[in-house]
Amino acid sequence: MLEHRAALQAVLDGEVRPHAADIDRSGQYPRSAIAALGDAGLLGLTSAREVGGAGLGLDAAAEVVEALAGVCGSTAMVTLMHYAATAAIEQSGPEDVRRAIAAGRHVTTLAFSEQGSRSHFWAPQSSATSSGDKVLLNARKSWVTSAGEADSYVWSSLPLAGDGMSLWLVPSATAGLEVAGPFDGVGLRGNASRPITATDAVVPVDALLGTDGAGLDVALGVVLPVFTVLSAAFSLGVSERLATLAAEHLTRARLDHLGQSLAEQPIPRAAFARVRTSVDTTRAFLSATLATLAAGEPAAQLRVLQVKAVAGETAVSVADEVMRLAGGSAFRKELGIERHFRDALAARVMAPTTEALHDFTGRAVLGLPLFDAPAVPA
Repeated sequence: MLEHRAALQAVLDGEVRPHAADIDRSGQYPRSAIAALGDAGLLGLTSAREVGGAGLGLDAAAEVVEALAGVCGSTAMVTLMHYAATAAIEQSGPEDVRRAIAAGRHVTTLAFSEQGSRSHFWAPQSSATSSGDKVLLNARKSWVTSAGEADSYVWSSLPLAGDGMSLWLVPSATAGLEVAGPFDGVGLRGNASRPITATDAVVPVDALLGTDGAGLDVALGVVLPVFTVLSAAFSLGVSERLATLAAEHLTRARLDHLGQSLAEQPIPRAAFARVRTSVDTTRAFLSATLATLAAGEPAAQLRVLQVKAVAGETAVSVADEVMRLAGGSAFRKELGIERHFRDALAARVMAPTTEALHDFTGRAVLGLPLFDAPAVPA
């Protein structure tokens, strides 16, 4: 564990921090940072030792994502999505790809959200059609992180036969894929989150990850826990950085006519206490979620549904409070507060959204199925 922390710190200091503001300003993909993470063994952090990976768990991945998010949200999100897609590939992906990921030579990502079903990733509208020993994929994917930059996509579709969802490992160089661009977002400006259209994109039958029609089980049972926990770690990293920036501002800024710093004023001090308490509460919830998952406790599913919403909404409220605390200074880009404020907004709208997670949580607690039965065409 100490080795990966030292490697992470070296990458943060050498590649991520020096370029974070420029990536946000320009919207450029953080290629050098991602390459450095690969060279340091951090992209293969959760890959199995049998294929050359570090074989570490979700807690280690959460540490990486949290640390990155506090410096560069774009780099953190690219890494988060890589870990989430890697979880699916580790289940049933080809050994050569697994080894390439473990060696830091292959970046992957999820391609779940679609134009037709929007943030309802569990209801793909894209098709997969058999054509001899090949499969034709047709889709209008939306908001694919690292679109056009990753080496592969973990791609969802309707199954070849029957009901459900299937997952495919689709190389980014596959003919018939078209990436829209460029991405010009409010926050996470360098994560290349763009739509991808597939028009009769040809993949081999063995590109199927797992069993045809069983992809939703993998998406919910394997990918979702990784994605929601790491999303919470992302939000925690942003919140922690904002709290640090707020503390620095309150300590540094002074009211000369009173001979006091802002930290010595009761109203801003109380506001900062709320920020600090919110961040610490989120950290405790994330730690409890990781422990529950590691122990395989019955409450694990509920915590997985809750943790992204808890941390994401905390990040938004912390960001708003810190903007108020710093006042006009928060609008100065060189302080970094407004950049993290913008990045904090992302978790709220990334599928599954806060509203969807609240609905899932209510359903789980009340003994209802997570999903309503699909409508039957007239």
